[in-house]
Amino acid sequence: MRIDVHNHVMPQEALDLLARDASYGVTLHEGTWSGAHHVPFPVVASFVEPAAKLAHLDAVGIGGAVVSPPPPLFFYEVAPEKGRVLCEATNEGLARFCRAAPERLWWLANLPLQDPEAAVGVLEAAVRAGARGAALGTSVAGGRLDGEEYERLWARAEELGVPILLHPAFNEPHRGLEGWYLQNVVGNPLETTLTVERLICAGVLARHRGLRLLLLHGGGFFPYQAGRLAHACEVRPELTIEAGEVWAAFDQLYFDTITHDAAALRFLVDRVGSDHVVLGTDMPFDMALQDPMSFLAEALDPDVVAAVTEASPAALFGLSEAVAAAGR
Repeated sequence: MRIDVHNHVMPQEALDLLARDASYGVTLHEGTWSGAHHVPFPVVASFVEPAAKLAHLDAVGIGGAVVSPPPPLFFYEVAPEKGRVLCEATNEGLARFCRAAPERLWWLANLPLQDPEAAVGVLEAAVRAGARGAALGTSVAGGRLDGEEYERLWARAEELGVPILLHPAFNEPHRGLEGWYLQNVVGNPLETTLTVERLICAGVLARHRGLRLLLLHGGGFFPYQAGRLAHACEVRPELTIEAGEVWAAFDQLYFDTITHDAAALRFLVDRVGSDHVVLGTDMPFDMALQDPMSFLAEALDPDVVAAVTEASPAALFGLSEAVAAAGR
């Protein structure tokens, strides 16, 4: 079974909560989302309805998906209790959504990162409810995931054996990114790069060798610029890790296929190996791979396509037995 690991759902339970409570600052009018952290976008049926999600997957030749909340549902800037309530509503909705087709749909939890201790409890509850991991934004109201306050969360994810998807959100202001949608086009890969390099520099990956992180949009700039960080480790006193830690991190990192460029995807697979590259589409946003299988066929040999769409996603999210049982 081909499995898309970067695919978004906005469950009705979360949308209903946001519609009831105006303090979240979201407007849902005639099927359009307007609110914090994202330009307005249509809440199309495949965000909300399992049947529409499955039909969309069928239309592009994909068998199943590990669905996750998109950044507009993170809300790390609200009070801790409001964040927890929203995450619990989101997770309840994601579990319900996937029960509609448990042989084809799996989910990642939303966590209230503004309260790191609560986030650990929400992760534990979500895993008990069937979550295959969690989706985290890269910036927590300006705070960073390499802070000591997140050490227990990383440790618990490692103990539970569940991977963590890191989604760029929310990008820091930068005058050079103003206009032309560069806040997304350049800012999102930059956010991913900053986050993974800070986690490496802070020793988070070295302390938690069993932790697995999924980096989106081809890993940002990291697979292509890791050598620069490794070199800096050898010549700059600001870095206290050895260059080898940069290269060792690749054993714990996984990368989706969203490069929008066949040559870049070929380089990524060559750089990290097909067992660390997994199919991702970003459906149903407009920046998604609109025809993912044609894109992969252009970029990669058939056996590699099979690896990154089937074997690698199943291995990362522990779905091999589920896929075999489904007989697909």
